[in-house]
Amino acid sequence: MTSVTAVITEALNILIKPVLESSSSSAPSTAHDALLQTLQRNLSVMQEKFQTDPVYREVSSLRQQVKAGAEWSEETKDIAWNFVTESLVLLTCLKKCMADLLGLFSPAEPNLKTPEAAPALPPDVLSIAQQKVVQSALQFVVTLGICPYLLPGVGIPLKRRSEFGAMLENAAMLGGAPPCGIRRLFISCMVLLGVAEHASLGSMVLTRHLGDILAGLCQLGHCPNRSKTGQPTNSDNTKILSVEERAGCKKALQSLLDKVYQPIIIRELLILQGGPKQVKASAGSGSRQPLAQAPPWLRRLCGQLLSERLMQPNGVQAVVRGVLEGAGAGAAGGQDAEAAAADWRKCDSIARILASCPQQSISLVDYYRRVCPQVLDLLHIRDRLTARQFQRVATTTVLTLVQEQPELAEKYLLTPLLSPLTCCLGTRDHKLSPGSIIVEESDLSRCIEDIYKVCVVGNNPSPALLNSLGNVIQVIFCLFCFTKQNVSHLRSACQEILLWFLQKADPPQAVTALKHISGLSVQTTGISPDHHFSPGSEGGAVFTVREPTCDADDALYEKISSEQWAVECFVHLLANLQETRLAGDFFIHLLKGLTGMAVEGEQEDEEPQHLTSISLLELEQLRIQQATRQEERLLTLQLLAAMCEKLSHTLLYNPVQVIEFICAMLKRACVSLDQGVEGTVEAQTLSMGMGLVATMLAGAAKLQSEDYAAMKELLPLLDQISQRHPEQVIQELASDLQISIATHGAFTAETVTKAACNTAGKEELIPGRPSENTASKTNEKTKRRVSDETPKPKSNPGTGVTSQMDTAHCKNTGPVLDPMAQSSSKGGAHADPAEARKLLSECLLEAVDPEVPTRAAALRTLTRMVQNRNVEALHNQEKLLTLFLENLEHSDSFVYLSAIQGLAVLADVFPEQILLRLLKEFEESPKETKKPRSLETRLKTGEALMRTTRALGDLAPRFGTPLIHAFLRGTRDSDSTMRASSLSNLGELCQRLHFALGAVVHELSSCLIALIKTDSEAEVRRAAVHVIALLLRGLSDNATQVLSGVLRDLYRVLKHVVQHDRDDVTVLQAQLALEELDDVMRRYIFPAQKLEKKIVVLP
Repeated sequence: MTSVTAVITEALNILIKPVLESSSSSAPSTAHDALLQTLQRNLSVMQEKFQTDPVYREVSSLRQQVKAGAEWSEETKDIAWNFVTESLVLLTCLKKCMADLLGLFSPAEPNLKTPEAAPALPPDVLSIAQQKVVQSALQFVVTLGICPYLLPGVGIPLKRRSEFGAMLENAAMLGGAPPCGIRRLFISCMVLLGVAEHASLGSMVLTRHLGDILAGLCQLGHCPNRSKTGQPTNSDNTKILSVEERAGCKKALQSLLDKVYQPIIIRELLILQGGPKQVKASAGSGSRQPLAQAPPWLRRLCGQLLSERLMQPNGVQAVVRGVLEGAGAGAAGGQDAEAAAADWRKCDSIARILASCPQQSISLVDYYRRVCPQVLDLLHIRDRLTARQFQRVATTTVLTLVQEQPELAEKYLLTPLLSPLTCCLGTRDHKLSPGSIIVEESDLSRCIEDIYKVCVVGNNPSPALLNSLGNVIQVIFCLFCFTKQNVSHLRSACQEILLWFLQKADPPQAVTALKHISGLSVQTTGISPDHHFSPGSEGGAVFTVREPTCDADDALYEKISSEQWAVECFVHLLANLQETRLAGDFFIHLLKGLTGMAVEGEQEDEEPQHLTSISLLELEQLRIQQATRQEERLLTLQLLAAMCEKLSHTLLYNPVQVIEFICAMLKRACVSLDQGVEGTVEAQTLSMGMGLVATMLAGAAKLQSEDYAAMKELLPLLDQISQRHPEQVIQELASDLQISIATHGAFTAETVTKAACNTAGKEELIPGRPSENTASKTNEKTKRRVSDETPKPKSNPGTGVTSQMDTAHCKNTGPVLDPMAQSSSKGGAHADPAEARKLLSECLLEAVDPEVPTRAAALRTLTRMVQNRNVEALHNQEKLLTLFLENLEHSDSFVYLSAIQGLAVLADVFPEQILLRLLKEFEESPKETKKPRSLETRLKTGEALMRTTRALGDLAPRFGTPLIHAFLRGTRDSDSTMRASSLSNLGELCQRLHFALGAVVHELSSCLIALIKTDSEAEVRRAAVHVIALLLRGLSDNATQVLSGVLRDLYRVLKHVVQHDRDDVTVLQAQLALEELDDVMRRYIFPAQKLEKKIVVLP
């Protein structure tokens, strides 16, 4: 049977074989005659082979069987059609033979001992040479049996395919259109479809000639029988197909469309649809239209078929692939794929096609319901070569759908897109156990990536898109806060989405969104406290049910720390919006809210009078509302403090924002006047607000007409201040500011100029009141100096804003002339003795003041005087020492840290006297005093000794012995904290002693080894191991000399810690110490090679 296949392919080869030589007497005059002679000669040779050659006997009988069952195989006078029918008969014989071979084929069972053996080859496989013969025969059949009978505009003409095709078309059309063309077209198409039923032959038929077969079936099944004029479309009406045959063509067309790879079908239908309406070209134009215009009936048919393909499952992807794969987006990819991605016009054209509802669709709702999920699937293509194109098409399609039909797009597109984030809102299912996963990691990651592609990459905001994204913006911010605490690939995407939304949204919508994500405005459906984000296994996040916390303190700590972290992330987000005025608008919004809170606070103070007339339920609701408002106030203050700390120089973007800021401050001042509140904060708020107005009017900023229009909001506030403020100076200044604003700066009073100069730091804006005494003035000056020299706690947002704004303005205009700061600068070695003595007396007095800022500032001033070698301060070293030691016992960190610094500076100047006194104070119970020292005081003294050791530098060995003995005694203290502190100080000292350690090295090593092996407290063992590490690091290459007697013992104890200690931190410290020891020994055993020349001078 195998030989039969070979004989059939040989017969086909005889048919298609060209004639190499011909006699000169019978040479044809035209190409048409040459073609007919060649075909006739090949047919004659094949007939002779079948009649005479015994090899062809079996094939001849099979050929007769096929011809007997086919009515279309009769011979005619048309040589070309006889050639086509003979080729179709042989192809049918080949299909029948190959099917019989495949039916008889039964492969042997595979040998399990030789798994690498290839499977048996099926018998219906053709060789490469045989495939070439079959493909050539198919090409002749299509060229002579299909293409000549297609109507103009149906399919691609042969002359546009190749030069050989143009020659065949010209030769075939010279004989004129045959009268039975439709019947021949029907026979060719149906026989080829029958041949294509075999897998091997079908691949050769459909890969090369699918377009021609589709064109033939469309013409046979859907072409109208009569033209518009009522005349038949074919000259021979008796040869027109019957109704059953036309129905069979339609059925064959539909079957072919469903069976073939859909992107190929899409591409062929687009080609069949033809080009646009032709335009007459100019005389000198050589351009031509690539595709001819198709008949109207074919255009309508192709449009209907394309719409059906689009509405099917995965139809959108098939359409996109069908258009883009021709540009290189298929398996080949490579540079062609990059070029196709760069052709954004093609991607946008596909997006417009997908966004427009076809006429054949049942309804617009049905179209969106079927197409939108497929569009979202385009965003999830993972193939690197095609992802860029598909994602561009999907992004453009989504944005176009949202713009054209926002309601339908929100229902069928945006809601499924944002569904993982929506599931995180309002989830309060109590049936879920702790740790249950609500949103999977893959769903959450895919959602964030899709939003990033549509919003950030697409970058075409629309109201519907912004509104839908605004509903889940709080969830994205919570996810962003979570990713900043962990290593996650979602961090940058979340941040980009948040920034894009805040930049593209309208200012009111953006401010509202900032209130939501900051927690000031609580949504009805927010994230439940019982749920949170957890790390995923692939670097993402999962949304799970929170594990319950039994301890109330732990739960409170977790809540406060999470809120603090959210504020930090919020400020970090605002720091990336410096190019917009959004941060300043939100800051001003918070200040206005702060003014409203002051009014609400006054109203709440009056509410207790009416509590007796309400029920318990109403009382409970009232208390809940009050607690909610209190939380909002605290959060507002926290946000203001954080923004002032991190964004102080970038908050106010333009003069209008500065004016709004001033307006908010003056409103607060007016509220304080209404409530009769007088204090430092209120005075500073009013001072800064009016000073900034005066500075702007005095020329610090170039004001435009719109700036003066914004200043009109200040006029009623200034009028209220001018009438109700108790100070005459403030009233006059407010009136003058009103006049300057009303005249747009044409008239500026002298008081305004003075106030502007004072804001620049030259004079006082509000002079001291006559009732204030000297002590209160000194206290205010001291507080001002503290605010300039030390960081102030952000407990009051108004004070923080004042400090930041004053600091920023002073940097531009000049330094503030503080009398106390001037006197401090005069406290040097060459200061006037009288002034220095007066300053020292004032500072000694303020150092025992009950006010913390006053005391801390005085201690720092005394420290600076000692550091500058002030004569009066050096003469009173005993007083200063006693003062510093007494302030060590103070509980405030401002005070005792200033005292520690003073002791360190004093010991640096007088090491002999001060160090001995500090060492006595470091003891647990000095002999001079009966009262034992507290643990906190001894720890602070140890801190002072450590700073003194650092300050001594190279002089540390001079006092090394008493310091080491004091610290070694401290390691025997009963309190573990004291032992760890002593070891820490000992490590700092050992780093600077170097060879001075030789006398006490054995004592030191014995103490460290004993503590490491016997102490039960982990922190003490950590400190002891850390001392060894510092010792090795400080001695470096000299460690082998200084520690020669104890180096082996230290190595053994470190190895003991690594192998047996249960504390991970102690083990880590021991490993670091071993690395230091390893470096020392390597440098000792393998010293660095130095190329040196030694010159010796002989005597």
